[in-house]
Amino acid sequence: MRALIVEDDVKLAALLRRGLVEEGHAADIAATGDDALWMAGATDYDAIVLDVMLPGIDGFEVCRRLRRSEVWSPVLMLTARDAVEDRVAGLDAGADDYLTKPFSFAELHARLRALGRRGPVERPPVLEVGTLRLDPSTRQVWRGDVEIALSTKELALLETFMRRPGQVLSRFDLLEHAWDYSYENRSNVVDVYVRYLREKLDRPFGENSIETVRGAGYRLRR
Repeated sequence: MRALIVEDDVKLAALLRRGLVEEGHAADIAATGDDALWMAGATDYDAIVLDVMLPGIDGFEVCRRLRRSEVWSPVLMLTARDAVEDRVAGLDAGADDYLTKPFSFAELHARLRALGRRGPVERPPVLEVGTLRLDPSTRQVWRGDVEIALSTKELALLETFMRRPGQVLSRFDLLEHAWDYSYENRSNVVDVYVRYLREKLDRPFGENSIETVRGAGYRLRR
């Protein structure tokens, strides 16, 4: 999952980003509503954590503008306001969920996982493609009944594939969802990690589930 954290509290934003990265996700930070609008318009985020109290444009207006611009990334509103009218305002602005401060990171992470499963079709908590299974909540992967140990970045890349089975994903698509702006050496990192996944998920089992589509990218067979 790649998330955008829209939070002007520098310390809180850094803590949230660190927590998500430690869980194997990619996360970017926007400190203002204006920054959030251009970043969310330029990147297909899997989820957006959006604080209500922002300098300039507040979170409600940011959410309204995102929806008017047809940015449909799931939005989790994050705020110290806990009045019913504020929660209603956030949801009516187009948010998908609402969490009040103070909160536990475990709950925020669980809510983000739930948002990540949403889309045109509700997705199950455990992803299954062929004999591959991935549980994002426990970060476990199986080929049939055999559990396979993956690094956090290998898990992030595999989750990106498994949420889009049968689709051809370019290297840019994979970078967009499994790495963030802070990663600088983006030249051949996708090819390297695809090779790692093949070594762990395919070759020991005589499978060829991750296909190279010449000139286009990679595809996970259904």
